[in-house]
Amino acid sequence: MLLSMELHPFGPDDVAALETWSAVTNAVSAADAPWNRRQTPALGAGRFRHGWDEEPDTPYLAVVEGRAVGWCAIGTSEYDNLDLAWLRVEVLPHERRKGHGTAMIEQLLSEVARLGRTSVGCEAWESAAADAFASRHGFERKLSSINRRQVLADVDWPRLDERYDAALPFARDYVLERWPVPTPEERLDALAEMASAINDAPIGDLDYEDEVFDATRMRAYETAMAGRGEQIHRIVARHRPSDDLAAQTVVTTTSADPTWGDQHDTSVVRAHRGHRLGLLLKVEMLRWLREAAPDLTTIDTWNAESNDHMIGVNEVLGYQVLGREWAYQRSLGDAQE
Repeated sequence: MLLSMELHPFGPDDVAALETWSAVTNAVSAADAPWNRRQTPALGAGRFRHGWDEEPDTPYLAVVEGRAVGWCAIGTSEYDNLDLAWLRVEVLPHERRKGHGTAMIEQLLSEVARLGRTSVGCEAWESAAADAFASRHGFERKLSSINRRQVLADVDWPRLDERYDAALPFARDYVLERWPVPTPEERLDALAEMASAINDAPIGDLDYEDEVFDATRMRAYETAMAGRGEQIHRIVARHRPSDDLAAQTVVTTTSADPTWGDQHDTSVVRAHRGHRLGLLLKVEMLRWLREAAPDLTTIDTWNAESNDHMIGVNEVLGYQVLGREWAYQRSLGDAQE
């Protein structure tokens, strides 16, 4: 007989729940993706208070007979894709195949319907079990993404310097600049316009609208990262003749664990492609981080598996594959049949 499950919502100030959440998510990572960064209650507090740009997910502990068997979350945005909700469902390894995942997703779908969202996405590390679970609940594979890691101790600096110098002639009309954070108010609009270039990145077969970037959202991202204790390092390429922003790359580091870095957006405005700006920006970022974050040992990045150009740049930089994650999607109407 399937035991009754309760979903207990929690927030960034729920100390006991955050302790439980970090234990659960670390146990799941140990089984599914042991290379993942270990989570702590403090990291969870920042994540669930601020999210990526002040739109944090709503997390829940999945409780059966007084014990947590997993956790899950719903994420939505008010900037764009107003029909879409993203779900996260994780079950403790020793509690799997007992119906807990199904119980979680059924309750989440009911909440998504209450929120008025009609499209639902979820992600999982590649495995036969995850694929079968998604299919059983009507989700279809839509996008394959690869998690890679750069180990800074292994960087071949003479080779990178050589590649950098070889790329410079292609970018004579551009200058690379370290961007101030927080961004001055009068520069937010230009930053948002450039950031929208990320919409050209491959999204596979996802039913997903372009993301909307404006000054408010760019400020929210900076506020969220600061609230999470993360330091933003942004380098931009400026087109000298027009003075327009042409490209950017962003890496965050954290004072809580200065050995970890995360690659955020790297994007080049369409009109400025073909000038090796992606490579130049990412090598220049590594040079900056040698000064600004001397304790940094690794940088993680994500790319759609079909993003051949950026993957090629990352391979030049020495990034190594860690694992593949699938994004799945379905309509809520189908889910309720």
